Amino acid sequence: MNKQIYLVTSGDLRQAANETCWPAQAELEQTLVEVFAKEGYELVRAFPYDGRLKHGFISSQRMGMDVFRKIPAEAPLVFATAAWQYTHHVLPGLRTHRGPILTAANWSGQWPGLVGLLNLNGSMVKAGVRFSSIWSETFQDDFSRNIIRDWLRTGEVKHDLSHVHSLSLSSLPKQERETGEQLAKTLVERKIILGVFDEGCMGMYNAIIDDEQMNRSGFYKERLSQSALYARMQRVSAEEAQNVRNWLDAKGLTFHTGKDEATELTDTQILQQCKMYIAALRIADDFGCDAIGIQYQQGLKDLVPASDLVEGLLNNPDRPPVLNETGADELFRSDSLPHFNEVDECAGVDAVITNRCWKALGLDPSTTLHDVRWGRQYENDFVWLWQISGAAPASHFVNGYAGSESDRQPPMYFPLGGGTLKGIGRPGDIVWSRVFVEGGELHIDMGLAKVITLPEEETQARWNEVTRQWPMVSVVTEGVSRNQFMARHRANHVSIAYAGSREEALRALAVKAAMCSGLGIHVHLCGVNF
Repeated sequence: MNKQIYLVTSGDLRQAANETCWPAQAELEQTLVEVFAKEGYELVRAFPYDGRLKHGFISSQRMGMDVFRKIPAEAPLVFATAAWQYTHHVLPGLRTHRGPILTAANWSGQWPGLVGLLNLNGSMVKAGVRFSSIWSETFQDDFSRNIIRDWLRTGEVKHDLSHVHSLSLSSLPKQERETGEQLAKTLVERKIILGVFDEGCMGMYNAIIDDEQMNRSGFYKERLSQSALYARMQRVSAEEAQNVRNWLDAKGLTFHTGKDEATELTDTQILQQCKMYIAALRIADDFGCDAIGIQYQQGLKDLVPASDLVEGLLNNPDRPPVLNETGADELFRSDSLPHFNEVDECAGVDAVITNRCWKALGLDPSTTLHDVRWGRQYENDFVWLWQISGAAPASHFVNGYAGSESDRQPPMYFPLGGGTLKGIGRPGDIVWSRVFVEGGELHIDMGLAKVITLPEEETQARWNEVTRQWPMVSVVTEGVSRNQFMARHRANHVSIAYAGSREEALRALAVKAAMCSGLGIHVHLCGVNF
């Protein structure tokens, strides 16, 4: 391998986020420079730090294209990230780069480099770009050194993926297999509509499914505009919005409010969120949607408070009732309207399938996606900290709504505020999963895990490492180590749904696997097999 290696990185579209995260990125890059120097290689930035912007991230697609034009196509390349990054800034250049690629991220809860890394990795898998990957707290451990040395020597790294098993349909229990296959047949006959409020959120190429791939499994898109959602909010009365707020107050949800619109959660912001909740349900009903996804971070963030409280409510059958505009009918009565956060269409397909399977088994169909944010060892287990920006259903938290809080979203990302739906994940058995695109076809990874209760001191210490305004689940994956999960996972998001016990979770997993197989989705069991 050439003794000079190019380094690139991608950042946010939001200047405040890039500026805030830059010191962590600079520290990561310096660490990598020193690590590669010890191996006799020079790591060189492919573009300079921008003193005017106070960061050195690629911050647009055009900038990324221009940077890659100056990198020799055959040169070895390291992509390093200590922050959330918009993959489409660099994906055009990575698609045409012919040299070996290594993606690297810091292992940190405070700085979301792991989330950015998995977004890029999943996107490159979808795009068919060959790459290797590494993640570490220090890059001084044996795991990191061995990976870097293998990559320098051969241009690729092979991780341990022995936990992944392709589904053998015949091995599933007969009753669960037949239930799943019947659910798939019913879905294909009726078909599914995903209401997509503007596609392509925050550079997540891995979260977009092409119509041809989706249609083969019975899923279709209704392309909606967030401007229509905003307009519909203006038609919701103050009284209707207040009724939603009153319902939440009666359920015991605690809103931490103040008076400063710029830094605190206000009653005005909450009522705007209540209007969005009502408007979303009405639009979904108008178009016959089975699930919806709101992008928010582009466009809506400059108009209205955050969508996260809305999203958490939609994902729960136990939610404030909403009538259509004539007042004649309650919309989606006693049912959730699955919401795929950040318009992650892979999570949308997953959520609809889970909803059908869990209801068939008499289980609570509340589901959500989380960021694979961070984790660390606790006693004998590696315990993941998964969280999403306040968009999880209250049924996933200890004591439901009464155990939930709503904090103002961080001003850096949410200039107009809005409340979260925040709680601590209740202990129990869950099924985790991820739909993804590879080789032009739909796949799904799925496995079992437990959400556990940590001591209060450890819980608070973990919350101090991440975004305190957002919910947190403490997860131990069954049969999948930290490094195995990172090496295999095809996205920054992971979907979860609760089951009553491990036996029920295993049964639900079998039904879901059979349904996915019946829809033509390639099923991979992770850490568990039948």
